[in-house]
Formats: sequence, C-alpha cells, structure tokens
Amino acid sequence: MNLSKRIRVGVSPLSWTNDVLEDLGGDIPLETCLEEAAAAGYEGIELGRKFPRTINKLQPILSDAKLKLASGWYNGFLAERSFDEELEAVHDHALLLKSLGAKVMVYGECGGMPGSAPLDEPLSLSPTLENISLEQYAQRVNNLAASLQKIYGLRLAYHHHLMMVVETNDELKAFLEATDDLVGIVLDCGHATVAGVDIGWVLEKYGNRVAHIHMKDVRGDVLDNVINNDMSFNDAVRTGLFTVPGDGIVNYIPVINFLKNSNYKGWIIIEAEQDPEKAPPLETVKKARAWVQKEIGI
Repeated sequence: MNLSKRIRVGVSPLSWTNDVLEDLGGDIPLETCLEEAAAAGYEGIELGRKFPRTINKLQPILSDAKLKLASGWYNGFLAERSFDEELEAVHDHALLLKSLGAKVMVYGECGGMPGSAPLDEPLSLSPTLENISLEQYAQRVNNLAASLQKIYGLRLAYHHHLMMVVETNDELKAFLEATDDLVGIVLDCGHATVAGVDIGWVLEKYGNRVAHIHMKDVRGDVLDNVINNDMSFNDAVRTGLFTVPGDGIVNYIPVINFLKNSNYKGWIIIEAEQDPEKAPPLETVKKARAWVQKEIGI
C-alpha cells in the first residue's frame, strides 16, 4: 500500500486558536481556521475549543470545509477516578468522534497534575508516575481502551505530555510495558524531545502501539531559556517553544523512516501551538504541509 493510501495528513486548530490560552487566537473565527486548513492542503483536522460538540452542528461545518475529523483530545482522570466513572464521562466525546468517522481518541491524563491551573505551574513540578500505583492505573487504562474499541470502534491513543504523569522516557517505557497492546499512543515529537524521550527507541520497540502522530518542532534556544528559568508550559508556549516541523531541534529521521517503511495507517497531524500574531496561521501551516510533502512524499 502506498503512503498516500495509508497515511492521512491533518492539522490541529492550535495554529489558529489555543485551547488553553484564550487570548491566543481568540478573535479568529472557526470558519477561518477550517477554510485555511483546507486551502493549505490538509485532509483533516482535530477538535478545538471553538468547535461545536454536537453531531448535527459539526458534521455540516466539516462537510462544507471538505475536511475529515481526525480525532479529538479528551481530558481523562483515570489517575483519580474509577474505570466506570471514566467510561460514563467519555461517552459524549467518544460518540461524537465515532459518528464523524474518527478512528482514534486522544487521551490526556489530567489526574494528579499540580495546582488548580497546572499548565501555569513551573515544569519542575510535573507529577511523576511514581506518585500513583502503575499496576492499578494500567489496568484502568487497559479497560478503557477495550471498551472504547468495543462500544465505539475507537482506539485509545494515550498522549505522553509535559506536566502529566507520563512524560519522560522512563515513564513512557514503564507505561508501555504495563499496558496492553490495545492501548495505543500519540507520538508527539515536540513533547518527546522536550521530555527527553528517545523517539527512535519508541518506534523500534513499540511502533505497533503508535496510533496517532503529532508533528511539531522545538526551538532549541527557547528550550534552553525555558529550562534555565523553570518556566511553565503556558509561558513556554507564549515564548515560542514550539514551531512547525523542520524549524527546530527535533530529530525527524526516525519518524520519516517509520512512516515510509512501517505498516502505520492513520493520521499525522501538524500541531504547532504558537501565537497566531507572531506566526500567521495560513503561512505557517502551508510551510509545514510543504515540509511533509518534501520529506515524506505525501
């Protein structure tokens, strides 16, 4: 199967409107985001905070823009609540994804994060996986993954993420070893690089677990500043930590080789959260789309 038949190229709305920092792109209409995403050559898009969350409202909007729904982030709390509570909480989100043709659900663990606004806390306060019982947590994640597949036809794609319980290379390794193969992961190249995750090792050892890919880059000089000043995640974003692939220090060679030579079937998503006033969205995502075409051939 050639690349274009098994890999779809999508974009995150974060280039237009930040999900957490309301002033970043707060004035950009959803219609502008969708029109520009399609104009830049993307086939799909992920959910963002300005998207309606009912099937009847969202389906015609995406159809008019000629975009597929690639996936959508879900704030999970399995580190704090039971599997049954989580399965009930995820229903509306999972049903929306299923109904609009998505095949994966991006899961971010929000349980156990520090403070009332954790993304404003210094990165040094990131929770560790040692703070919870990995055995119990892994079983809850396994159960949720199995139920999402059975009930909604969705694969759980667990997002290793800065300021969350699975962040570092050791934490991701322990998590993957403790969970079933049905539990997929989002390979986020930017978060991986900042957290010291060995992307090549993940792809070599657990390529079959990669269910979704977020592609962004990291500005090395900004990263040094973020670390030296123990900045928060939100301040790091404001400062310009992330950029589009090819503009930073992420080693994309293992990812490109994986995409070309593996059986990976799914989405790669350009997800470079930036200040749209500093990085004009259409120009930025066009540049990223050209990089994907040049480096990967799709």
